[in-house]
Amino acid sequence: MNSKNLSGYEEIGRRQVGTPSLFLAILIILGLAVSAYAQGKEVTLRNSLGRNQTAKISRDLREEVDLIAKRKLSSRLSQTRSFIIQTEGAINSQHLNKLRAAGAKIKKSYGKLNLVSVELPLDRALELAGDSAFAYLSPDRKIKALGHVEETTGASLIRTLTTPLNQAPVDGRGIGIAVLDSGIDETHHLIDSWRVITRQDFTGQGNTNDAFGHGTHVASMIAGSVSVAGGAYSGIANGANLINLKVLDNNGQGSAASILAALDWCITNKNAYNIRVINMSLGTLAVDSYLTDPLCLAVRRAHDAGIVVVCAAGNLGKSASGQKLYGTIHSPGIDPSVITVGAANTLGTNNRSDDKIASYSSHGPTRGYTIDAQGVRHYDNLIKPDLLAPGNKLIGACASGSYLANAHPELKVGNAADPADQLLSLSGTSAAAPIVAGAAALLLQANPNLTPNLVKAILMYSAQSIHGLNNLEQGAGLLNIEGAARLAAMVSPDARLLTNGQNMLNGGSLPASQTSQIAGEICNWGQGVILKHNFASGSGLMTRWQGAYAQGVILADMVNYANGQQVVDQNLISPQGVILADGVILADGVILADGVILADGVILADGVILADGVILADGVILADGVILADGVILADGVILAD
Repeated sequence: MNSKNLSGYEEIGRRQVGTPSLFLAILIILGLAVSAYAQGKEVTLRNSLGRNQTAKISRDLREEVDLIAKRKLSSRLSQTRSFIIQTEGAINSQHLNKLRAAGAKIKKSYGKLNLVSVELPLDRALELAGDSAFAYLSPDRKIKALGHVEETTGASLIRTLTTPLNQAPVDGRGIGIAVLDSGIDETHHLIDSWRVITRQDFTGQGNTNDAFGHGTHVASMIAGSVSVAGGAYSGIANGANLINLKVLDNNGQGSAASILAALDWCITNKNAYNIRVINMSLGTLAVDSYLTDPLCLAVRRAHDAGIVVVCAAGNLGKSASGQKLYGTIHSPGIDPSVITVGAANTLGTNNRSDDKIASYSSHGPTRGYTIDAQGVRHYDNLIKPDLLAPGNKLIGACASGSYLANAHPELKVGNAADPADQLLSLSGTSAAAPIVAGAAALLLQANPNLTPNLVKAILMYSAQSIHGLNNLEQGAGLLNIEGAARLAAMVSPDARLLTNGQNMLNGGSLPASQTSQIAGEICNWGQGVILKHNFASGSGLMTRWQGAYAQGVILADMVNYANGQQVVDQNLISPQGVILADGVILADGVILADGVILADGVILADGVILADGVILADGVILADGVILADGVILADGVILAD
């Protein structure tokens, strides 16, 4: 994320509550339902409310009342408990008098928040919800200190996962993650001083401190300590080892040469520090094809050496006037060997059903190109990004005295006096990428024998599709660490020794229900993998060993186009149980593979895109005659933090 993009952060809109008159009508019905429960009738609240079940009663409270009805536990309705009641308008004496008349014991009134905490029986509380003076009713829930990102990605659910190869808590311990960024403030309390096992400067500044402030935040997303604030801001792989490689200067800028030197260092020192993952929350506008782009060639070498490389997609998903832009993936995220990560907006909730793509997150296809002898450009047009991960307003470590903290004090969170405790809220695909890097470390701890390709395939296969988004926006879907870690643990330790088509799962088959339960919701696995210009789906991707999972090749090589025709490499993919989709698929919100091909047909073949109404940021004229000249201009050859 570069400083020029800071003003473009998305704001999370507040959810609006419906009209009092509508709720009054709904809750009159609710009162009748409660009476029915008291009489022992098996009538559920959901059936009583019909379409209006989401009105003024919190979901967990509605579910409890349903359970009371089904199990004929009407005695629970008279039990006194604590509730939080939101009033319509500012709290006044009328609100308080109504609460007392209902038998409520008022614990505390929060005047500026329009909230009152009370104690009263459940049935009386439900009746209060029928009064237009009150806007919303929820239980006074128990609170525990736990990071939002850890909850919404499912990482908290796999900490105790044991596998034949791992008996320790799944927190990334023993895995080395190289952070190529602006340095790390190793004095920050979220960055345990012993967590950074080595450091190198590739900027020529002679230190690995973080004067810009980007790298420290990124590092805390990966391995933030559980000892701060009760673990509220802990990283995804909080037990992993960090390798601090400074490639961006005090302004968050660097050169391709610095990046290349750092990547080369990672390959050379892979075994010395067990570097299994590289995080690159940075990039530059893609011009060259991935076949010739130096950064792409370098990340491919790291991949071939057995290192999972995670890259930010970029923050150019929309124009200055708000138009959605396609073809804005940054380099080296355009390379098919890396895991390219877009940003999701979780709206600050642990529930995933309200998640959406952040509007700034860059979309595919990749627009690097080669030029033939006749001067014609041939675009790569690969489907990217590969995944989405939470990336909006993520709270992490604030580097002491850094540029971001000083230039943008509005991004600081809290008022901690000690600089080592100060926090920063940042948004962008650069915040999303380390979430995936941490997830990769968890998979590698659970099963150290996984290849980079298999890590990538498992993360995509278990991802959850977001309704209404196509592959060029969300890739394979939203990161699901719970499903990915469970699936990784099923892969045989001897998978690398198998030949194409042999079963690679310990139990021989996938779970009957390919779902995860995260934050109380059922999350369906997308069951697919992004290739080059295709989306492959089916259980055969995980039950059988594919040649493209081996080291030294890439998933994208499974399928190619030759003279406009789809060609499958039988040496790299076993077609049994695998379905190939031609074109870019639109998710139906359940399983990405069950979607439909976009109506206008996004044809990705021979470097030609024909898509009615799609705007590309490189000034290409499309079928409907729309031209966007230049898109967003950044200095040529300058590497910027995404």
